[in-house]
Amino acid sequence: MPENAPTPEPEQSDIVIAAPRRSTWSEMKTAEDWWAIWTGSGILLICFLALYLTLPANFSEQLAAANTAGEKLSVHSPLKPWLSKPGSWTDNPLDSIFPPEKQNLLIPLGAVFLISLIAFSLGIKAMGQSVAKFAVGFLGVFLLATLAYILTGQVVVKRYNLEYALWALMIGLVISNTIGTPNWLKPALKTEFYIKTGLVIMGASVLFSRLLVLGLPGIYVAWVVTPIVLISTYAFGQKILKIESRSLNMVISADMSVCGVSAAIATAAACKAKKEELSFAIGLSLSFTVIMMIVMPLVIQMLGIGPILGGAWMGGTIDSTGAVAASGAILGPEAEQVAITIKMIQNILIGVTAFGVAVFWVSCVETKESNIKPDAWEIWYRFPKFVLGFIIASGIFSLLYVYMEGGEIIVPTMVKESSKVFRGWFFCLAFISIGLETNFRELMKFLKGGKPLILYICGQSLNLLLTLLMAWLMFSVFYKDVVSEVFNK
Repeated sequence: MPENAPTPEPEQSDIVIAAPRRSTWSEMKTAEDWWAIWTGSGILLICFLALYLTLPANFSEQLAAANTAGEKLSVHSPLKPWLSKPGSWTDNPLDSIFPPEKQNLLIPLGAVFLISLIAFSLGIKAMGQSVAKFAVGFLGVFLLATLAYILTGQVVVKRYNLEYALWALMIGLVISNTIGTPNWLKPALKTEFYIKTGLVIMGASVLFSRLLVLGLPGIYVAWVVTPIVLISTYAFGQKILKIESRSLNMVISADMSVCGVSAAIATAAACKAKKEELSFAIGLSLSFTVIMMIVMPLVIQMLGIGPILGGAWMGGTIDSTGAVAASGAILGPEAEQVAITIKMIQNILIGVTAFGVAVFWVSCVETKESNIKPDAWEIWYRFPKFVLGFIIASGIFSLLYVYMEGGEIIVPTMVKESSKVFRGWFFCLAFISIGLETNFRELMKFLKGGKPLILYICGQSLNLLLTLLMAWLMFSVFYKDVVSEVFNK
């Protein structure tokens, strides 16, 4: 080769690009997933300490006396009067904030706004974004979320269990597809930050002790059927329907089979789905959730299915935890308890699903679609870190529930009267943001040929059949006596 001849370029097929090594320590200080953990954990810590540190000095004696008398001791969080969402109303929407003959809710709503703004602003600053622009936009997003809660509180709407998620999504969609989302709102449209933080907080309510309530029957329904449906639906989408976007296929499959929006967010992060794909999957899920939560109780009653079996069926198939609770309540307290328990057990699969998808995507999908050579670290980088916060919160509060004196009273009270309020608001902020970021023209391409809709309907049909079969086997055949004993105590 001549001395000055250019070095020949390697063939494209010979190029192997190693994934750049990133610093986990650096990401812990600047990445959104980690700040979702810090923000959610901080709120949980405040909620817990506020209740625990204000317990009466003779709490042990009161607890012992209540147990001896066979009564349940009642405690309350000091944060309860300071945290709220708009209430019910019949004719005048202002009654939701200024209820007749009651204290108005301006101060509690203001407290939620201020605490949320401060909590998220810390993360925004750490991620190198403008706190001032975020704060201005956050005020607008929070007001829209308040409007969603007000619409949810109307008595007729409540009767049909049309939850805040649907109203929040609709409000955002109407604005973004008519006048367009104002530029000043856009810095506060932190969909994933809001919902990831809410999921970390949700971990405190997903207690491992729930597994002991229904034991093996619930585990079979939630943990055996779910992965079968997830894998089968994804394979159906790829092999039969030949959906072009693998990530859209995966997000829809996880959304439908695991537990709706929460699983969709975690899975989308694991497979790097596009934001519009996530929006489409969530919209699809919410639409079918509304239908199923109304229709399934009617079908169960028409078929003469008992409340326990019916509750197990709904808990394993209806996507949203709130919708599951509402549908279960229609069939009675037994159905409600079984349905919620099954759904809570299923929720634990969020972390497992996210990890499995991350491993599959890095080791199988991306190695075929690109020349990037992944290593074991890439699985760690791809894994949605906020899921760790969810799992750790669930583990810690499960231990507190079982081993701390009065834990069976303190933990549920903390969740109901404080942390659940923040979780609901953060989810509502996320749904508002999803709507404001979603344009129907961009979503139409996903409906091309109707494949995603066919995927969801076929996958959910399989889910309904397998869940009913497994629930019948577990609750009416193999563990019938055990279940009867639990509910006849």
